[in-house]
Parts: sequence; structure tokens; C-alpha cells
Amino acid sequence: MAAPVETFFLDPESQGTLQAQIQQMIAEAILSGRLPRGEKLPSTRKLAAHLGVSRITVTLAYTELQANDYLSSRGRSGFYVSENAPEPPAFAPPRKTSEDKVDWHRAIGARFTDRVTPEKPQDWRRHRFVFTYGQSDATLFDHNSWRLCALKALGQKDHAAMTRDYYDRDDPELVEFIARHILPRRGIQAAPEEILVTLGAQNALWLSAQVLLTQRRTAAIENPCYHTLHDILSQSRCHVTPVGVDGDGLPPEALPDETDVIFTTPSHQCPTTSTMPLERRQALLARARELDALIVEDDYEFEMSFLGPPSPALKSLDREGRVIYVGSFSKSLFPGLRLGYLVGSEPFIREARALRSTILRHPPGLIQRTVAYFLSLGHYDALIRRMGQAYHERRAVMDAAIADCGLHVAGSGAFGGSSFWMRAPAYVDTALLAEELLNQSVLIEPGAAFFAGVGRPRNFYRLAYSSIPQERIPEGIARIRDAIRAFPRS
Repeated sequence: MAAPVETFFLDPESQGTLQAQIQQMIAEAILSGRLPRGEKLPSTRKLAAHLGVSRITVTLAYTELQANDYLSSRGRSGFYVSENAPEPPAFAPPRKTSEDKVDWHRAIGARFTDRVTPEKPQDWRRHRFVFTYGQSDATLFDHNSWRLCALKALGQKDHAAMTRDYYDRDDPELVEFIARHILPRRGIQAAPEEILVTLGAQNALWLSAQVLLTQRRTAAIENPCYHTLHDILSQSRCHVTPVGVDGDGLPPEALPDETDVIFTTPSHQCPTTSTMPLERRQALLARARELDALIVEDDYEFEMSFLGPPSPALKSLDREGRVIYVGSFSKSLFPGLRLGYLVGSEPFIREARALRSTILRHPPGLIQRTVAYFLSLGHYDALIRRMGQAYHERRAVMDAAIADCGLHVAGSGAFGGSSFWMRAPAYVDTALLAEELLNQSVLIEPGAAFFAGVGRPRNFYRLAYSSIPQERIPEGIARIRDAIRAFPRS
């Protein structure tokens, strides 16, 4: 098949004869790699009609390129890029040939780049000591079962589920499984119209903020908290009040009187991993009632409570519809899945559904049906058990290594989880520490981005054990210890 004729065009700014311009156009396409060796060119008749020139002009250009060994002819088959054509150089981004005349500082009406979002190396797998949070472990994931579920979802029986436009709805099988199996494990009862599938927990938090908050309303957040929540709330232009957490999570008595919406992570506080006791959960609900406020509960990682049974979800204790519940499959399956869910009263879900439909309509039906099969066939539960056992063993090894190296744990999660919240000496900037450790193939997460306001402490960091092999943990922790000891005190 010949290269599409639509990809050829003459630059109106070009100089020289039409024949010369056509020669230059094709030669540049070959030298850039757009036309590889052996590629068939459009016929002279088609290219001439497309460019609006005579056929003889194109024929002469092809013939000249053939003479220079850019092209070759194959009898009556046509012209092809010659096997002796110049080899295109290694790819480099195209050089910008024009200059913007737009004043982007004035033209951009809203900015979303004010905060520095922590960067995770895309090539993290090539490093030996990966302590960054949220990375999946390929050795634990059931690839065969996932593949079979994907093939099942691709079958003729599920063709409609894969190809249909749900508009503002979701796969009914996935919603039903969430309602009947996932939520009851957290003590939550919800009807299908009270559940919305989202593109991960982050999308669920964004939808909640957009629906619930305005410029005149106030959101209370934990300090420190999930760093992207700062960005999400800034987009709603609401007032934000950070409330410092303690060993039991968010203290209800510290919430200001003007609070409208409370964002909290009671099961595994992000990033300190502390668990809010039952008494404090009840006190938080009472304080929300007193303020006539709503609560957005991010229940990430509840499945990883391998040290003991998880505490009841805040939503399960709610008798007034004040709690909006956020769950995620991306944490337990793999981060690239980007699938989560919102649970709340029907009027809220109705608005969140309408907002979602204007942005992305719905998560892909094929992904939803694949996950529905993975859940309903028992593969999800088996994966959670396998991950819990592996995390339990890794946590014990890391706990011992941290103690042996004299590092300070600021939070470790009483029920499990997948990370430790660490504190280095006050003179250590963990962003600089992370740069130094990167040279030693050690990845850690600096903690400053989790805090709000100016003067954020810079000596905190997070160490996760979700993807690092157990046998590498002691050496990796030792390298962190040595780097902290060598950090300059000035």
C-alpha cells in the first residue's frame, strides 16, 4: 500500500520550480524517517492531482530522485524509497521554525502549575532499591487471570458492553459487584444510583470538590495530606484550611467553625499512615453535624490491613448522608488501571455523574467489564491475600532494617498499609537527599509536597515496600542511612 497522498503538501513559502519543490518535499520526508526504506510512493497521477500540478512535473521529480538513489522503480509497480536511500538520523524533536506571537502570560485564564508535584522516575524498574509509593509488583499480579478476563470481556457475548456508549452510566455488572461485595466489607450499603465509577480516586476527589465547593465555601484538609489534593482544591477556588494531624489522624476539635467540607483519610492517613480510632470517627461525625458540614472519606488501601481487621469505614457509621466515600481499584490492582468509585447520596451522585459526562462521559466499557470479571471470578480476593502476605513479610524486614540503621519512623500504620512515613534530622533536605540516593539506584519520596503553606518542613520522606524485593530491603535502608549521615549540616 502506498503512503497516503494526503501527507504530501507543498510549502507556499518554498522557492524554486515546482519540480524542485516536489523533490525537496520527498527528500525531506525520507531524511526525517517519515518515509522509510521500501515504502511505496503515491502514483504520479494521484500525487499530481493532489498537489494541483501536471503529471509530467511529478514524473520528472521522481526520475531525478531515482537518479540520486533516493527512489527506485519496480517495473509497472511504481516508485519506492530506495534501499540505498540516506539513513535518517536518530530521532530528535523537530526544530521550531516559528516564534509564538501570543502573550501566554495574559492569554491563560487559569493556572494549574503553581505547585510542584513530586516526580517519579518513569524508568523506576531499572533501579535496584525502589521505595517509592504506589508502584506495582509484577511478581504478585496474576497476569494469566487478568488476560483471561480481558479475553472474556472481548468476546461476542460482551460486545455491547465493550462498544456501547454508556453516556453518563456505568457497566451494571461492575456497579452491582461494588454494591454487593466491595462496599459491604466496609459496612456500607448503597443502591446502584448511589455509586459512580471514576478514573481512579484522584478523579473522584476532583468531582467531589467541583460539586461541593465554591469560592465562598471552606474546605478543611489534613496537614500533611495527599499532595494532589492541594491542586484539586485550588481549581475549585475555595478557601482551604489545613488542620494538623496527630497520631490518631484528624482531630475534630481543631476544625474551624466555617468549615463546609472535610477531606480525610481515616483508615490510612496519607502520608503518615495513622489510623483514626472508632471514638474519634464518631467525634468527627458529631463535629460535622454541628458544623452542618460534609465529609469526603478517601478509603485508599483499606484492603492492606494485614496486621488486623480494618476499622469500620466512616461512611458505615454515617446515619445522615454526610459522608461521601471514595474507593479505588488502582491501588490494589495496578496504578495504570485508573479505576475507582464514588459512593454518596443520590442527589450528590446525580450531579457528579452529570459533571463527569461533560468531561469524559464514562470510563471505557472494556476496562469496566474486565474488572467486573476479575472481581466476580475471585481473582481479586486471591490477589489481595497474596499481596497482604508479601507486604506483611516485607514490612517486618523493613521494620528490622530501619531499627538496625537507627532511622526515625514518624508513622508506620497500626493495621498495615504499604509504606512508612519517615523523619530525617532537621538539617536534612530530603529533596536533595533523594537526588543523591538516585545516583546509588535508591528511590525515596521527599515529603515537603504533602504539607500546606509556606515554610513546609523539608526533612520528611516516605518509604514504600510495595514493589521492592524483600532481599533488597536491608541494603537499600543501609544506603539511606549512609546518605543521611553524609548529608552536610550547613
